[in-house]
Amino acid sequence: MCGKIGRAKGEAALNFLELVTEVIDLRSFSNLWYWIALAALWSTASHWVLGVPFDIVARARRGNEQANHDMHVLAEVNVNRILKFVEISGTSIVSLATFVTAALAMMGWYYDVEFCQAVFFLFFPMLMVAGLHVFTAKKIHDTQYEHLEKQLRQHRLFVQLIGVLAIFITAFWGMWANLHHGALGL
Repeated sequence: MCGKIGRAKGEAALNFLELVTEVIDLRSFSNLWYWIALAALWSTASHWVLGVPFDIVARARRGNEQANHDMHVLAEVNVNRILKFVEISGTSIVSLATFVTAALAMMGWYYDVEFCQAVFFLFFPMLMVAGLHVFTAKKIHDTQYEHLEKQLRQHRLFVQLIGVLAIFITAFWGMWANLHHGALGL
């Protein structure tokens, strides 16, 4: 009798684990959470333009004086912060980012680790956005914050273009990986 109860509990636990592993797929490209994280990453990247929320930029463009003041203050703080960060540790960060990118690419494609491929598709485009941040911060600083609203809008457009391209490539590779590795049961 005790053996049957113990066996029933063991089977219930096994059934629960099977259910959990079916619902929460540990593969990256077939996991809903990966795609939610990808969407959240790009949504956040396009909303915060050099540390300035884009709604402030939009209100400043419509002539709101308080929003224009806030935009200039936030932009000045963040441009100075970015440029100081690059001046102090730019070489170290570029070296580390290069190493991480190469390691992810090597493990992802040479050793066929899907998780590393997925992280690469999140990490590499954000490196391009970080480079764009530095370029735009330098440009804004050099022009003494002239036409700030226009430069922030242009920066956001480029971030969105990088995002669209990155999402397209990630989705294409993710579909190929799912079909190739049989995640969809094909």
